[in-house]
Amino acid sequence: MLGLLDRFKRKKKTDEAVKKPEQMMTELEQLCGNDKETYQALIDAMFLDPTKIQMSMKDAAEDAKKAEKAKDFVKARTMYEVAGGLAIYEGDVDKVVEFFGECERLSPDRKYPILKNPEKAVAVAQEYYKKHLKA
Repeated sequence: MLGLLDRFKRKKKTDEAVKKPEQMMTELEQLCGNDKETYQALIDAMFLDPTKIQMSMKDAAEDAKKAEKAKDFVKARTMYEVAGGLAIYEGDVDKVVEFFGECERLSPDRKYPILKNPEKAVAVAQEYYKKHLKA
């Protein structure tokens, strides 16, 4: 009977079994390095492949304004986010600030970290796009 109980006892996990496998850093994390603020700003705002977005930055901004006039603030904020993401892709810092500023205005409870240092965030995003979206 003792031999049977020994078979069902849980084996203690060794330190090696408990260790988590090392996580691989994404390309974006590597580009940001130790700058967690820029990484968080981009992960929340940029498109990894903006070429798949089927509208222009201008069209997204116009749709946002129409939705805002119609008092559809959720759609307006969403379209401003799309426009802002496309502005990041185009490298237009002024438009990034404009569009994500509109998002914050429409949703004051939500903060957009990209507005803290948009120049740096856009520069890192441009490095990412040059490496991954070779035309």
